[in-house]
Amino acid sequence: MATTTCTRFTDEYQLYEELGKGAFSVVRRCVKLCTGQEYAAKIINTKKLSARDHQKLEREARICRLLKHPNIVRLHDSISEEGFHYLIFDLVTGGELFEDIVAREYYSEADASHCIQQILEAVLHCHQMGVVHRDLKPENLLLASKCKNAAVKLADFGLAIEVQGDQQAWFGFAGTPGYLSPEVLRKEAYGKPVDIWACGVILYILLVGYPPFWDEDQHKLYQQIKAGAYDFPSPEWDTVTPEAKNLINQMLTINPAKRITAQEALKHPWVCQRSTVASMMHRQETVECLKKFNARRKLKGAILTTMLVSRNFSGDTLCFPAQPQTNSTRNSIVTSPKGNVPSAALVRSSVSESSDSSNTTIEDEDVKGRSQTHTHTRTHTHTHTRTHTRTHTGSSHSQEVERVFHQSEGRWLNCHVVCFISAARKQEIIKITEQLIEAVNNGDFEAYAKICDPGLTSFEPEGLGNLVEGMDFHRFYFDNLLSKNSKPIHTTILNPHVHMIGDDAACIAYIRLTQFVDGQGRPRSSQSEETRVWHRRDSRWQNVHFHCSGAPAAPLQG
Repeated sequence: MATTTCTRFTDEYQLYEELGKGAFSVVRRCVKLCTGQEYAAKIINTKKLSARDHQKLEREARICRLLKHPNIVRLHDSISEEGFHYLIFDLVTGGELFEDIVAREYYSEADASHCIQQILEAVLHCHQMGVVHRDLKPENLLLASKCKNAAVKLADFGLAIEVQGDQQAWFGFAGTPGYLSPEVLRKEAYGKPVDIWACGVILYILLVGYPPFWDEDQHKLYQQIKAGAYDFPSPEWDTVTPEAKNLINQMLTINPAKRITAQEALKHPWVCQRSTVASMMHRQETVECLKKFNARRKLKGAILTTMLVSRNFSGDTLCFPAQPQTNSTRNSIVTSPKGNVPSAALVRSSVSESSDSSNTTIEDEDVKGRSQTHTHTRTHTHTHTRTHTRTHTGSSHSQEVERVFHQSEGRWLNCHVVCFISAARKQEIIKITEQLIEAVNNGDFEAYAKICDPGLTSFEPEGLGNLVEGMDFHRFYFDNLLSKNSKPIHTTILNPHVHMIGDDAACIAYIRLTQFVDGQGRPRSSQSEETRVWHRRDSRWQNVHFHCSGAPAAPLQG
């Protein structure tokens, strides 16, 4: 049984490598000394927490103690010490469900049915225990192990709340934009049905690889959700059975009173009779779309977490318990017009500053509109202001900023910021990306090194799945391949999507199509999906991280 104790964590557990990091917490593998059993320890730096944050931490631990289900990451222990709080969870080693799907050789509608069944089982248990998760999304759906048919595990109850029966009330604006329900966006009373709406969004993605609601403009995204404006476009939905679409429609019902419940959804024929109702056809297009969807959300999540940690702790070091020691003109680039491409779970990073935050968790503790069963003496008021500022980055770019102020106990707090970055700033990121690719095509390592951070990190096919750090790995290809290539290379950047994170960071996701001539003089082409993270230092953009999937970026000579 999970209990809060005052014994020292290090007397009972040995800490090992880091598994994930958030603004105020880090997750590391640990081993219980008396049993040798492995767990995941979520370590929260309580010195940085406000009184309200302490309440949230206690709520999360209290909720996790209630939940004991094979499809939920279980809390085994809770230890409070001076300056730190430790939550000891199951160690789930299978990674994210969505990442596992794209690695499978076979994936069908019936597989999607099995996935959503396990998610619904977890949600049903939560609802039966009086818990609403409020942040169901792919990042919080993990696999117990790397074994085939490993159980799906629901994780991260940092935003979860306790409700009485079918109570509907205003519990605050919380969740992740692309998965928020209409009633939350309208700031109406809500309850358990918000989790079912999110399940509907997840099921839609499981079937075609992209979300039902998507727009870079968050306001437009919210308008789509509130209107229930989604459809089943051809050709990808033509091969999905009517029963699957029917379940999605019942989950994405605008009126929460008419929305299907978890118990009802589990009795839907497409779920409980999948062997005869769900299609067994392999869905390769879904897998391909899901790869791009995963790359996009992973990049955005990594940047936002990094930026938040940087903002929260600049000038004030965040210390966690120490970890033990362990062993030319001949080449051209063309950028195509932007297309309409859709966009560790124990760690929470609450981020509100993002012009495109479709996969970013947000929480606003506004309590106005709460049902009469709850009484609060505090007065809460919101106001919006919109200002125009000019930012200088070598050239002038105008930027419109909308700020939401929240009054609590006589003080105005800036609780939300939305920056409307000009198209010129995004074009600047596209341009610097083109320059980097041109340096690669020309085999010009000196030009490449000037654009990249010396500590550049990367995931790319040549790295065989390993995270590569520094420039030496890349220099090898410049010295032995790229600089010796005398044949023309033509690169086209397709569907570039740029996301500005504050004034000094950005990410770009795009498809890179490379045309070249092989050693026998035959024209060839290769394609890769790439994302790059840019950080501006001393008025100069530098590439600090990139992720490449698909074909190797450097065409071979042979």
